Amino acid sequence: MAGDARTRVDTARALKDAAVTALLAFGLFLPLVGFQTTTDVRNELILTTRWPLLFAVVATVGIGRLAYSLVVEPWIGRRVLRTPAPTAAWRVRIGKWFVPFAIGFVIAYPAIVIATAGFGRAVKWIDNFGIQILIYVMLGWGLNIVVGLAGLLDLGYVAFYAVGAYSYALLAKTFGFSFWILLPLAGILASLWGILLGFPVLRLRGDYLAIVTLAFGEIIRIVLINWVDLTNGYAGITSVPRPTFFGIPFNADDNGFAAVFGLEFSPIYRTIFLYYLILALALLTAFVTIRLRRLPVGRAWEALREDEIACRSLGINTTNTKLTAFAMGAMFAGFAGSFFAARQGFISPDSFTFLESATILSIVVLGGMGSQIGVAIAAIVMIGGTEIMRELEFLKLIFGATFDPTQYRMLLFGLAMVLIMIWRPRGLIATRDPSVFLKERKVIGADLVKEGHG
Repeated sequence: MAGDARTRVDTARALKDAAVTALLAFGLFLPLVGFQTTTDVRNELILTTRWPLLFAVVATVGIGRLAYSLVVEPWIGRRVLRTPAPTAAWRVRIGKWFVPFAIGFVIAYPAIVIATAGFGRAVKWIDNFGIQILIYVMLGWGLNIVVGLAGLLDLGYVAFYAVGAYSYALLAKTFGFSFWILLPLAGILASLWGILLGFPVLRLRGDYLAIVTLAFGEIIRIVLINWVDLTNGYAGITSVPRPTFFGIPFNADDNGFAAVFGLEFSPIYRTIFLYYLILALALLTAFVTIRLRRLPVGRAWEALREDEIACRSLGINTTNTKLTAFAMGAMFAGFAGSFFAARQGFISPDSFTFLESATILSIVVLGGMGSQIGVAIAAIVMIGGTEIMRELEFLKLIFGATFDPTQYRMLLFGLAMVLIMIWRPRGLIATRDPSVFLKERKVIGADLVKEGHG
C-alpha cells in the first residue's frame, strides 16, 4: 500500500502546491523582475514596470510545480518501486555507438554548418556553438580530475585559467614567442600554481577546502587588477598575438593563409583552424584523463575520493595524490587559458571572475562527477543553451526591446541544478564504478550484454 500512495496523483494537493509556489515566486521576483530602472531623455533615472515578464516567470514557476506534482512525483514513486536492473550492460551498449558518433559529428561540424548555413553565418555558428562550447568542455574535463576523480572541491579553478591566459599574453607580447611554444609553457606554469595551491590545503577537506580555493581564485583576480605595471589592470592586455598555421598568419596580406593557398580571403579559415585546435586540445584532455584513471595515480584519486582515512591506511601517499590532482587539473586549465587569449586577442580580469568557476563547477556537477561523457553533455546544454538564448529575438517583441534573455542565464543554471538534484543526484551520467575490474567481472558484464539485460 505504501507503493500505491507514492504513485497516486492527488490533484487537489498539486493545485494547492502550485498556487503557493506561484505566490512565493511573485513575492521573490517582484522586486527583481517586475521593476526596472531606466534613463529618460534628460538622462534621469526613472522606475518602469515589466508586468508581462513578471507574470510569465510566475506562470512558468507555477506550471512547473504543477507538472512536478502531477507527473514527476508519481514517476519517481514508480521508479523506486521498480527493481533496479544492472547498469553495466547499457553503459557498454551506449559507449559502443555514442562516443564514435559524437567524435565523428564534432569533426564534421564545420562542414555541416557551412553546408546548411552558408559561409556568411558559418563563422558565427562555428565560433559561438563550436569553439565556445569546446572551451568549457575542456575546462570541465580538467576540473573533473580535481572534483570528480579526487573528490577535492575547488571553487577557484578559474585562477589557473587566468594564469594560462596571462602567461601566454605577456610572454607573447614581451618576447615574441609563438603560440606553439607558449601553449605547453602556459600549462606548465598553471600546474606550478596548482601545486602551490595544493600545499596549503593538504589538511583541509569539505567546506574548508572550498573556502580556501575560492579565496585563491579571488586573490589571483585582485592581483591581476592591481599589478598595473605588468597586467595593465582593468584595461587588460590588447593586441595579443594570434596563432598561425605553421607560421602562416590568417590575414589578408600576400603572405596570408588565403593568398598562399590561392583562396579568397575570408575569416572562416581562421575560425575553422581555431575550432580544430581546441577540439584537439579537448580530445587530448579526455585521452590523458582516461589513461590516468587506469594508472595507479588514477586509482589513488578514486580511493581518496571515497575515503581519505582508508586511503591512508592502505599506504597511499595522500600528499602526492592531492598535489598531482591539482597539478593535472590546473595544467589543462592553463592550456585552455592560452587558447582563450590567442582566440580573443584581448584579455582582462573581467573574464576570470568567480562566476566562471561556478559555471565550470556546475557543468561538472550536472554532468556527473567522474563522467567524461556527462560533463561534455552538460557543457553543450548549458553553454549552447546560453548561446541559443541570444538568438531568441522574438522574446523582445513580447517583453520589450530592452529585454535581454542572456541576463537570466544563472537563473536557468539554478533551475537546472535543482532539477538534476531531484531527478539525478549524482548527475546526468553518474559513474562511481572503479576503473579496474577483475577478469571475472568483465566476463559477467559481457554475458549480461549478450543476454540483453540492462
